[in-house]
Amino acid sequence: MAHEITVPLLPCASIDEIVEFYTMLGFTRTYYQVRPNPCVGLQREDLQLQFFGMPGFKPEDSYGSCVVIVPDTQQLFEAFAAGMRTAHGKLLVSGIPRMTRPRKRKNAGHQSGFTVIDPGGNWIRIFPSPATGTTPPPAAGKLAKALENAVVLGDSKGDNQQAAKILDATLAREQDSAPAAELLEALAYRAELALRTNDPTTAAEALTRARAIPLTNTQRSQLSAHLTGLEDLEAILKPTPSNPESGIRSSSSLMA
Repeated sequence: MAHEITVPLLPCASIDEIVEFYTMLGFTRTYYQVRPNPCVGLQREDLQLQFFGMPGFKPEDSYGSCVVIVPDTQQLFEAFAAGMRTAHGKLLVSGIPRMTRPRKRKNAGHQSGFTVIDPGGNWIRIFPSPATGTTPPPAAGKLAKALENAVVLGDSKGDNQQAAKILDATLAREQDSAPAAELLEALAYRAELALRTNDPTTAAEALTRARAIPLTNTQRSQLSAHLTGLEDLEAILKPTPSNPESGIRSSSSLMA
């Protein structure tokens, strides 16, 4: 038999929060029930998800997760990111809900994947179909290898502090010898990890160092997605009228 369809059924505290979040990402509500048990269905093209409400459920304690295979992870990420920017004026990169950027995962055949953590604390792990391209080669440089290890811990496991330790140690050793592209990617990820752990000062310093890396026009074109990522992180750190202290500040907290 072929053409089977699997629809994940995931927990949440509030189906209304789930509807609001996924509508922002371009989903349409296909089913909604409050009694006798709260349940909601959502769909975006062929991607279907269902959720059931649990009174008193704590999203931070959730083990809910599923894997979604798509033709193009970058394209879907950009669509989700556009919805977040429209609704919030920025990407959600820390706390619950949040979304990671597409990055090569050494624990997934070095394919580029990203994760959506929704208001229910569910990890929607999005990866490309193996048929969409050849498997990228593993990282070669020391900093690139450290970044791959950090991504497994931070993006796949959620251990952001250990991921930061790995990057800090390698950045301290390799900052003067690592290729510009590897250094930019590592610093961009270090800034994101800092925001996830509520450390805007370290995030600001990592972004400042990333912006100081000299790049050729060719490199800027090749690294356009990472440069856009810097802009997204800088937008989070910009001061606002309600929080004037949230702007970028320099610090020595990141190992130099």
